[in-house]
Amino acid sequence: MTTSVTVPLAQWVAGLRAEDIPEKTLNRAKHLLLDGVACGLVGAQLPWSRVAADAVLALEGTGDAAVIGTGRTTSAPAAVLLNSTFIQGFELDDFHPLAPLHSNSLILPALLATGGTGADALTAAVAGFEVGPRVGLALHGAEMLSRGWHSGPVFGTHTAAMAAGKLRGLDTARLEDALGMAGTQSGGLMAAQYEAMSKRMQHGFAARNGFYAAGLAAAGYTGIKQVFDRPYGGFLAVFGEGHDPDPAQITAGLGEVWHTDVIMVKSYAAQGGLHGTVQAVLELRAEHEIDPAAVERIEIRVGDAVYHHGWWKPERPLTPIGAQMNLGYAAVVALLDGTVMPQQFTDSRLDADDVWALLERVDVQLDDAIENGPAPERFATELTITLAGGTALHRRITQPHGGPSDPVTDEELVGKYRALAGPLVPPARLAAIEDAVLGLDALDDLGELTELLAPPVARVLD
Repeated sequence: MTTSVTVPLAQWVAGLRAEDIPEKTLNRAKHLLLDGVACGLVGAQLPWSRVAADAVLALEGTGDAAVIGTGRTTSAPAAVLLNSTFIQGFELDDFHPLAPLHSNSLILPALLATGGTGADALTAAVAGFEVGPRVGLALHGAEMLSRGWHSGPVFGTHTAAMAAGKLRGLDTARLEDALGMAGTQSGGLMAAQYEAMSKRMQHGFAARNGFYAAGLAAAGYTGIKQVFDRPYGGFLAVFGEGHDPDPAQITAGLGEVWHTDVIMVKSYAAQGGLHGTVQAVLELRAEHEIDPAAVERIEIRVGDAVYHHGWWKPERPLTPIGAQMNLGYAAVVALLDGTVMPQQFTDSRLDADDVWALLERVDVQLDDAIENGPAPERFATELTITLAGGTALHRRITQPHGGPSDPVTDEELVGKYRALAGPLVPPARLAAIEDAVLGLDALDDLGELTELLAPPVARVLD
């Protein structure tokens, strides 16, 4: 590797000012953060989240950092871990379409634990939204999923480190240290997707580690210098071994191309690669009176990353996390229920006979034409529902709603926040949180938002 990118990235983060960021990007960042808040409040009282909170607090004890939606406190690093776990708790949160990571689960917890003014937090959030995808693209993004890495925790540590480091006001040298310490803590295995509660926590590990990296750097503890550039033991050299990483992606378009603007927002409670399948099924369901009993076959064709991340033959009983990762389950409940939201992942729905009868008729295939197509189309889905008598209903989704070509609007994001969080908190609290996030740049103290998020919320599944 001959291109030096670590220091230029740190310099850019150190020098980033609110006035350097387009107004539409700042506004989008606030709406993305509102989506993260909604996901965190939903996730705070899920059954597996309560297990996580009890376990972490037994290890860490109480402290002065809020564990959102619970009324509990713990140490700052532990709060980052849990708050991230809650945001990732039900597969409702954002993701980047080409460099898959869930940015809010990395950024929002780190900001809340660091503290500062709302305006500074908004600028730091944009730094995080921009850094993570660039590191991911240097590793060819979704290719990491195909290789079995949980891509977000691999390049999510840098996201959290830069958000927290920027909010701390670190200079270039200290941010370089934070990048180095973040890189040496990166990791995550995608086999967690089949049944493990820990899938919900893996971005939390990255968020906590990035938060730690920024704190250590602030104290003068040095990290790996030029972590993206080192040919031996460097981040790209190790994680990119055997597939030719592209370090230039880390600084490509800094200050001109804004990844914040293309981050995808989910409309369904399932991993991002399943959204094309869900949308295709729902569109065909709306256009045709499909009798599930008459469905002979559901064929789903996808590219490599979606195939490996989203398909294995499901076995009964299926865990909620396995169902939220599985193309077949998502297609079937979309066809039967007309939606894929939390209610589709209750114990009773996961073990329902009508679901499993239809799952036997699902066939998922790896489509080389999709995999070898243009980069923006590698998450495309080809869906065919064949009915008794031979009628075939077909739909191609190149990019699902929420992608760069058809983004979820800010108005839709506010609607999603209200729909998800509305049943969980009183109306006055719901409105106050929305006002605080969308008016983040006017908050004198980020603690005002934390106080609104801290008290317990209602339970979603119980």
